[in-house]
Amino acid sequence: MSVTQRKGAAFSAPFFVGFAALFVLPLLYAVHQSLYTVRTSGLGIGPRVEVFAGADNFTRALSDGTFWASIGRVLAFAVVQIPVMLGFALVMALLLDGTRRRVAHRYRLAFLVPYMIPGIVAALMWMYVYSPRLGPLTDLTGVNFFSPALVWISMGNLLTWIGAGFNMLIIYGALQSVPRELFDAARVDGASELRIAVSIKIPYVRGALVLTGMLSIIHMLQIFNEPLLFRNVVPEIITKDFTPIMMIFYEAFDSNDYNYAAALSVVLAVVVGAISFLFYRFTNRASR
Repeated sequence: MSVTQRKGAAFSAPFFVGFAALFVLPLLYAVHQSLYTVRTSGLGIGPRVEVFAGADNFTRALSDGTFWASIGRVLAFAVVQIPVMLGFALVMALLLDGTRRRVAHRYRLAFLVPYMIPGIVAALMWMYVYSPRLGPLTDLTGVNFFSPALVWISMGNLLTWIGAGFNMLIIYGALQSVPRELFDAARVDGASELRIAVSIKIPYVRGALVLTGMLSIIHMLQIFNEPLLFRNVVPEIITKDFTPIMMIFYEAFDSNDYNYAAALSVVLAVVVGAISFLFYRFTNRASR
């Protein structure tokens, strides 16, 4: 191994160590736990014994209609919320790209502030704003944002507020790589700013839109903080199995069935990977 290769390996080693410690080992531990189950003797009052169960937990997970219903519920929500959020982020990025660099720098930071706020804090803040008793919105509009008809919109607005700035930053970064000569040539030909945005800028940032879409799908399938806090207000709507992660959480820490929760986690990881792969392949094929 040459000196350059040894230096490269030394710089890469911390990443691989962290990846193995924070991703590979927990995943292997979850797979190991999912192969066991806890059984008791003496009509449930005997000692709890962990025994090898093979694929029983996976078989139960694959036939668990409640688990798959939670995945379908979240995906249906994602079909509406993610395009709205990415459309809003795209418009903000196009507007920033049309301003001077100094002005864009100030607004870029302001748009990114919601993403910097911890998710729990953001959810609590918006729950106060939505609150029919304490928040200002109900007094102004006369609408109960925690009603069954509006709780999805309330949660979608919260997620859009948090994620739009981050996605805008990725799209805006992609816009900076578009050759400026194209804009000058289009203006000479009489193209308006709207035509330049639609015909030049948006096609150039297609890769960034695919990336942000894939990251948003992955995040949506793992949504946990927001529905868990909303459950405190509307438990009749936000049930324990409202999202896949909530179901896994309650299986592990409410039902104390850690092994089944581990199997659900592994199945969810496979589903997230498969959906991300299909989304990437489909969008790449469409762009050719």
